[in-house]
Amino acid sequence: MRTGTCRPVPKLTLMTSFAEAWRCVSRCCNSVKDLLPLADELKIVSRCTDAIASKACTEQIASSFSRLEYSSGRLHMNKQVKCGEDWWIEDLSELRIDLYQRVIEAMKCRGVRPESIGASLVDCAEKLLKRKPISGARAGGSAEAIEREEKTVIETIAGLLPAEKHTVPMSFLFGLLRSAVILDCPMTCRLSLERRIGSQLEMATLDDLLMPSSQHAGETMFDVDAVHRILVVFSQQDDSDNDGLGYESDGPRPLSQTALDKVGRLVDNYLAEIAPDANLKLPKFVVIADALPGYARTTDDGLYRAIDIYLKAHQGLPDLERKRLCKLIDFHKLSEEASAHAAQNERLPLQAIVQVLYIEQLRLRNALCCSYSEEDQKTAPQSRSTSNGVFSAGLSPRDNYASLRRENRELKLELARMRLRLSDLEKGHACIKHDLEKSNSRKLILSVSRRIRKLKLI
Repeated sequence: MRTGTCRPVPKLTLMTSFAEAWRCVSRCCNSVKDLLPLADELKIVSRCTDAIASKACTEQIASSFSRLEYSSGRLHMNKQVKCGEDWWIEDLSELRIDLYQRVIEAMKCRGVRPESIGASLVDCAEKLLKRKPISGARAGGSAEAIEREEKTVIETIAGLLPAEKHTVPMSFLFGLLRSAVILDCPMTCRLSLERRIGSQLEMATLDDLLMPSSQHAGETMFDVDAVHRILVVFSQQDDSDNDGLGYESDGPRPLSQTALDKVGRLVDNYLAEIAPDANLKLPKFVVIADALPGYARTTDDGLYRAIDIYLKAHQGLPDLERKRLCKLIDFHKLSEEASAHAAQNERLPLQAIVQVLYIEQLRLRNALCCSYSEEDQKTAPQSRSTSNGVFSAGLSPRDNYASLRRENRELKLELARMRLRLSDLEKGHACIKHDLEKSNSRKLILSVSRRIRKLKLI
């Protein structure tokens, strides 16, 4: 076999023949749309859709072969060569939505790549939903008819989405979900989109989650219920089977820590955005914050920030509800800066502030115990010389100064605690001395009374 790439002439000839045959079939399919009952009975539509799907699949295989190269005794795929094998996507968008549905279903049966089908769905949805007429008369129907047509497009596109993940952009899925909510599509359509979004939520952004809710009085600004359902789907991926959701497993079944970290930060930012809403009730805020498992957050700084914003915007909360809100925070996961802020935060209940101070005391005690154990293992001069050498070599002067200030503050705190302990010991010593004096005086009185009794007997 000859070393090198395939010749471009057969490829161009093949592409030209495919294009001519494709245009002929698509023209035929468009021409029978007004004669659908009769054309369907004569099986003209089914033959056209099968021909389109067959030609798309054949062209896709041919374009894949055109990228094959033979070198060093092996065949390999040249990914840098762009063959334009999905040129038929724009032609399919010109079909009516019911004919388009039949063509895509035929393509799925023929084995066309899910990525190509996903790109075709995105192009079709953008073109069909952007074709908004200026007036109802120009469209040949009323506004209700136009709304029904748009609703049919969304339901059809949502039902044709490939089962594989990452075949369409996440922004496209959220756009379909927003349109489904606005047009009041059936709940089954919305739940299907929410399940698809939840299965790959780590790819979403904050702008995606900020979906406006229906404009009703007394409701929240954003659709919190839909986000909660999406989070439930995401958090249940460890326990549920992928077949039950209708998706193929193209990744590891258990959620990775990277995905959990991304979604944890995303949810904390989302909570911080919706927290100032005056109509956001505490149960809805709590159910969003508690939707993820505890190990999804490596730090609770973002959650603490969101709760602080909520407490600032809802200052009339009773103490019981503030305690319920603060139970969501794992104060062990707060950073030093967040702990210092929480210790002085007057919006937190007193129980939470005491808990923060107690955890800080435990951290300081553990740090001092570790430093004392290290000093016991080394002599004082050696420890000073080695620690100074490592400290100055491993840290910058700014970090060195900050570390010294932190250690100085910790030592001052420990000294204050030792003074409190000393005063407690002094008070205890005085109490013990007083008790001893009382007990000695009682013993003296008892001994005198015994002697008097003996004298009386004599």
